[in-house]
Amino acid sequence: MSDILVPAEALTAHVAAIFAAAGNAPANAHAIATHLVSSNLAGHESHGVIRVPLYLDWQRAGRVVPDRAGRVVADSGALVTIDGEFGYGQVVGETVVAEGAARADRHGAAIVALRHGGHLGRIGGWAERAAERGLVSLFFVNSPGRGGIQVAPAGGRERRLAPNPLAIGVPRSDGPPLVLDITTSVVPEGKVRVALNRGAELPEGAVVDSEGRPSRDPRAYYGPPAGALLPIAAHKGAGLCMMIDLLAGALTGGGCSDPRVDGKGNNMLAVFIAPERLSGGEALRDEARDLALWMKSAAPLRAGDEILVPGELEARCRAARVERGVPLDGETLRQIAAAATALGVAPLAA
Repeated sequence: MSDILVPAEALTAHVAAIFAAAGNAPANAHAIATHLVSSNLAGHESHGVIRVPLYLDWQRAGRVVPDRAGRVVADSGALVTIDGEFGYGQVVGETVVAEGAARADRHGAAIVALRHGGHLGRIGGWAERAAERGLVSLFFVNSPGRGGIQVAPAGGRERRLAPNPLAIGVPRSDGPPLVLDITTSVVPEGKVRVALNRGAELPEGAVVDSEGRPSRDPRAYYGPPAGALLPIAAHKGAGLCMMIDLLAGALTGGGCSDPRVDGKGNNMLAVFIAPERLSGGEALRDEARDLALWMKSAAPLRAGDEILVPGELEARCRAARVERGVPLDGETLRQIAAAATALGVAPLAA
């Protein structure tokens, strides 16, 4: 069955209505919806509206709490710790960026340690928000406790770590910012969920089943018995994943992967830099432009192919989907419709 195209504005309004009906203040419901739909627009369905039913399940279970934006619990000027109090990550994340930007404006740089946040969604979106303010930014994120453990270490077949992502954003002078946004697993769990809903196969080398056998079947990951995601670049990815767990989990006080703890949500270490305090903002933006052009000038491996730089594919996808609509598969639409009906929200108009 082919995907159905849904206008982004209509989808955002519908998802916002669902979260408002679930008890979130209208402004916060809109923030959640906007961030989720933005992920779909960028081509990252794994962190988009497919998560609506899951978020609602988490809210009912108390794993995420409406209308908590995070509160400052330690303040050293350029360094600040925020406790998210398990508020929705799309709301708490706005607090992190706002605090980081304000402090970077005053001090030239800022580090924000977030602990106990809800699921923060697509991390590249926060790098884009920082770049809108002219800031360079770095984000390291983990999922603490046993709830986020999904990734096997290099050479292993049992889950030990979360697919801890990182994002780096750099503004440039000739277009959208350069944004590197990656997980330290070959695919995040959300992409396995997307493949399951679409009845599609996973890429080679992404998942092993419970016996350690490579599989392209999403069901091999979920089980039972459960399989595991694999790290990018073998031991390099596994090592990076482990270090991000420490930066985002231990340094923020939110905790690392630990099977003894029923962790929930995300922790994040975020760094914000005002480039004009170093080499100069315009100099950086021009260098980013020139480096991107230099990268793209390389001869492709295959005739007709194009070299892409970080964030370029997302920017193109966003422009196309804003114009044509957001493609959603039938199963995802069915799940969102069921969630809306259960809350008394009118169905999404076809």
